[in-house]
Amino acid sequence: MNDALTTFAPPRSPMPTDTPAAHIIAITSGKGGVGKTFVSANLAAALTRRGHRVLVLDADLGLANLDVVLNLHPKITLHDVFTGKAQLDDAVIPAPGGFSVILAGSGMIEYSRLTPEVRSEFLNVIHTLAPRYDVVILDTGAGISDVVLFSISMAPEVLIVATPEPTSLTDAYAAIKVLSSQQKRQHVRMVVNQTARAGDGRAITSQLQQVLDRFVTTESGKPVRLIHMGDIPADPSVRDAVMRRQLLLQQMPGCPAALAIAQLAGKVESTLLTPAA
Repeated sequence: MNDALTTFAPPRSPMPTDTPAAHIIAITSGKGGVGKTFVSANLAAALTRRGHRVLVLDADLGLANLDVVLNLHPKITLHDVFTGKAQLDDAVIPAPGGFSVILAGSGMIEYSRLTPEVRSEFLNVIHTLAPRYDVVILDTGAGISDVVLFSISMAPEVLIVATPEPTSLTDAYAAIKVLSSQQKRQHVRMVVNQTARAGDGRAITSQLQQVLDRFVTTESGKPVRLIHMGDIPADPSVRDAVMRRQLLLQQMPGCPAALAIAQLAGKVESTLLTPAA
């Protein structure tokens, strides 16, 4: 692994102190196929319903699929911005659910390695757009590649999505370990998707915390803290919404998974977006 990754420390504030900055949240996962982009899109819709100005940035440059989830066909994407063919403002488009998105688009595979140019372009996007929103969600790629880790490093808060499957939890553990050791993360927030029973996600988070307590310590000498943010139950409505390329919160707002997303938005709002008294 590139030694340069050790320099990816999460910024306390990616914006100058005199500039109003959004709350930046990276949503990631140890492995693909666990519903990370589904969570990003529907969480954005739920936060928008709560009155927040939200932008979702498709930071999965190699295997972007936010456009598929939202059934969007943008004329301008990050690819056009990075290659100088379009202005950044022109790549920001409205999404179903009332939030804004900037999509990676096709042809971004050449940006799947972290180069000084990719780093500079990413930072420019964040520095330019963050002051305009209350929340910026970075829908990152899965795993621990240098591009994924760099995109996560731009966010003070990281939310890792996992399922109860052993492979997902093993990869989630590996990702958390890297975030702790290389980015000096003191805590990571967790959502468990596709749970079978109420309480499963909290129990899984507790079990994973025990493993972290035993094998992973932060720079302060204390174990990295895993914060359980919520569960999303296994729900056939999710597959139906994904197949229809519609937001679950719009298609089936009363289904169990949609209600869980709404609860997650409330938890995000109360713990991350509400100023401390």
